[in-house]
Parts: sequence; C-alpha cells; structure tokens
Amino acid sequence: MLLACIITNILAIALPSLRISPLLLIRIATIALLYAAALSFNVVYIQSIGSGIGIFSGLFHVTLISQSIETFFYLVGALILMPWSLSNVPQIKEYPLVILFTLLGGSLLVSSADLVSMYLSIELQSFAVYVLASIYKDSESATSAGLKYFLLGGLSSCLILLGCGLIYTYTGLTNLESIYTLISVSEGHNLVQGIVLGLVLTGVGFLFKIAAAPFHNWSSDVYNDVPTIVTTWLTVMPKITILIFLFDLQSGSIIASLPIIEASMPSFITDLGAAHGTDFYVFKNLLLICSVLSLIIGTVVGLAQHKIKRLLAYSTISHVGFLLLSMAINTEQSLESFLFYLVQYSLTNVNTFFILLAFGYVLFGAKAQDRNKLNTVNSQNTSDIELISDLKGQFFNQPMLSLSFAICLFSMAGVPPLLGFFGKQSVLYASMSTGYYFLSLVAIVVSVISASYYLRIIRVIFFDASTNLTTTNSTVATESTIANKVLANAELMNKSIIQNSHSFVIAILTLSIILFFIKPTLVLNSIQLLALSMYNI
Repeated sequence: MLLACIITNILAIALPSLRISPLLLIRIATIALLYAAALSFNVVYIQSIGSGIGIFSGLFHVTLISQSIETFFYLVGALILMPWSLSNVPQIKEYPLVILFTLLGGSLLVSSADLVSMYLSIELQSFAVYVLASIYKDSESATSAGLKYFLLGGLSSCLILLGCGLIYTYTGLTNLESIYTLISVSEGHNLVQGIVLGLVLTGVGFLFKIAAAPFHNWSSDVYNDVPTIVTTWLTVMPKITILIFLFDLQSGSIIASLPIIEASMPSFITDLGAAHGTDFYVFKNLLLICSVLSLIIGTVVGLAQHKIKRLLAYSTISHVGFLLLSMAINTEQSLESFLFYLVQYSLTNVNTFFILLAFGYVLFGAKAQDRNKLNTVNSQNTSDIELISDLKGQFFNQPMLSLSFAICLFSMAGVPPLLGFFGKQSVLYASMSTGYYFLSLVAIVVSVISASYYLRIIRVIFFDASTNLTTTNSTVATESTIANKVLANAELMNKSIIQNSHSFVIAILTLSIILFFIKPTLVLNSIQLLALSMYNI
C-alpha cells in the first residue's frame, strides 16, 4: 500500500497539473496510511504469527509485536500528515512523498531480522528524515539544521555499519537467528568479545539517532531550527521504530547469550552489575548509563531554556531516559511498562506540538492571509512559536487551546490522574521490583525537577499579562481598556481559522490523556499480551 502511494506521488510530481495541489497529495497519503494501518492490524489475527513468520529468505520476521507497532506507527503518521490551516500547510509537493519514504523505512526496520535489512531500513528512514528537515529550502535555519542533522546522522550510520561489520567478521553471518544459534553452541572467548564490541558500536549509533545522552547535542539545535510541523515528526516517528528494534534486540537471544567477561571490563562497570549476577551484560549497562545521563541532562539543561522547542527537545531527552530504563531492565513487567510509556509519550508529544502549531496559526496566521506570500517559506514568514514569552496571556485569547496545552504539560510532568502519570508509575514500579533503587530515585527526583519548567510555561500562559494587553499611554491598564484589547485580539485571531480536523485531533488526544484512568483495561491488557508474546507464553 505504501509503495502504491509512493508511486502515485512520484507520478503526480513528475506530471504537474493545476488540479493537483500539495493539500490533495497530503490527503491521499493520509488515507493510504489509514488503509495500511487496517491491513497491518488484520495480520495480527493470523494464528501462526504468535511464534513469528520469516519472509524474504529470513530478511524480515513478522511477529505480533511488529505488526501491532506498525499499526500504531501508521496511525500516528496519518495524524501528523493530516492537513492543517490552508495558510500554513507546506506548499511543497514532495512533502508527503518524503513522509511516506520515512514510514516505509520505519515499517521495515521493526520487522528486520538480518543485519543487512536492518541497515538498509534505517538508512531509508534516515535519509528521508534528513531531506524532511531541510525541505524548507528557502529557510536558512532549516537548511543549516538539515545539514547538521545529515552530517552527524551520517556519523552514527558509520558506527552502526562498523558494528555490523565486526559482528560479520567474527561470525560470518548476518541473520540474527543464525547468530543466536552460533553463540549458543560456541565457547570462543574472541567470538564473544567481537560480538559484544559490534553490539556496543551498533547500540551507540542507534542511541545517537534517538538523541539519548550523551549523544544528544544535535537534537536541540535541529528541533528548534526546523519548522514546528517538521519538529512534530522528528521528535516522535524515527524514535518509535529505533526504540522498538533496540527493544527487540535487548529482549532477544543475542543479548541473553552474551554475559560479559568481568576480567576484561573496568572495575566500575563490573560493580554496576554485581548485584544482578548472570543478568549483567555490557549492552544492558550501556542502556542504563545512557538512561541516567538522559534523565539528568534532559532535566537540568531544560531548566535554562527560553525557547519553547528547545525546552521540549530536552524534555524529549528526559522521556527517552525513562524508555531506556524500562528497556534495560528486561523483565516481563518492564517490557509492559516500555510499550505503555512509548504509546503515551507518542500521543502526548504529538498533541503538544499540534497545540503549539495551533497557537502559531492563531498568533501569526493573520499576517499570512495574502496568498501571494505563500509561494516561499522562510524563517520570517512562518507561524512558529519560538519563545516561551510569545505565549503570554494566551489563556484570555484561546482558553481551550491553553487548557489542552496545560493538560499535556501536566501529563509530561507525571501529574495524576493523567496518562503520563501511569506511564512513569509503571516504569518506576518495574525498576524498583527488579532492585534498581538508585535509578528509581534518580528518575523520581528528575521528574519533580522537570515539573518546574512545565509549570513555568503554564504560568506564562495563564498568569502573565499579554504584551498586546498593555496600554501605550499609561503604565496601569484599566479594566475597560483590557476588555477592548481582548475583543480586538479575538477579532484578529478569527482571521486565521484552525481547520476542523486539527481541532478534532487535539480534542480526541486531550480527552484520551484525561480519561484514560476511567477504563484503562483495554490498552493495558493489549500491551500485556504483546509483552507475553516476547516470551512465547
């Protein structure tokens, strides 16, 4: 289905017509993704899929979890592709085509069962994301961000390729199942060390791509400089597939077959896993170290940010820390918490950026009513919110958007009874049940600290006076003057109408965040079944 839609988009771009607009191509791609999600969900009902089905000579392995994640992946992609206000939709026909290439690479990655197919899949996804980051070619900031993303992303791809090369050098195999079998019957010391080194290099490359600390320096610049509608995609979609592949790798036999030889490791690393005996693996400790650093750096550095997208970028790093923590624990309970946290993070993050887009349309969209100005897209002609101070007093102009934004921020902070609270609770419970008390304490402390910068945004929106509400002739504004200013602002805001589909998605996602606690069994039971399928129970 994705290939058919990609071919359709290529032909539509190659054979231009006045009747074919970028908006039409985006709608076609959205419908195709919804249909692809339905097809992927239908595959889940195949009885033999529980134990996995190998296709294309073992290059890909279709399992219950891969198809479930693909369904979720396509649905989130369709939400992000949904067309927005006509004055702000990207006037670039290649936009949906690049998005579809990203989705194709991601869907192949979650089912990869071979080093070759894994590398080709992640490169297909990565190259499409590089193009997407710089697709606004008339924007200097977006172009520089795309170039930076490409250069540093290429470095991470080199590390992944080097790791795969080392594994192939020591085993002579590329199929993961064959590597599992070789490890289980081999007692060679050099073989184990070579595979461990290859896994570490591959893991570092993957961690770089998901912006986990200490490989995170590029993320804040890239997320801040690209347009918000592109940032929405970058912060969610590439992370889902890479995290799922790491999750599958960490839970698979290849990791369980590689206990590290303590004599060859530094003492501080061996002490880290001493309490867990044979459960001590070098790959697990790589995830744990990156988890702690992501939690601390994402929280502490985020406190000093004044630009809204840079702050949300560091917030994303902190959330990646929670995901890596639950992934590294590698128990049935932690796998459930990982999947649940990934779902709630994706939905909350998408909704947060949707609302930020809506604020931009409301605040700056009226300036772009002249359709002649839409032929070029540059940093001075976008509707992106840049500074936190741009949101001053927006509760008085857009109360519903402000309330929805506050709900998303409270959910990210882990305030009960919102969806984010249950996600963090499940990760912390799994961590403490396994004996990782120090890491649990760090996660709790950084969650409390991170709430301060979420509350700072809420204070600006709800309690700070808008600059549009100040008078020019006096320092103290009267109530009548403020009322007149509010009415004038409201009249101006109405000139930039948020599309009904945009408002509908924000409403549905916000209600999901609020009302999850009323009937959580459907989601939790489904996630528990997926976690059990990893153990073939």
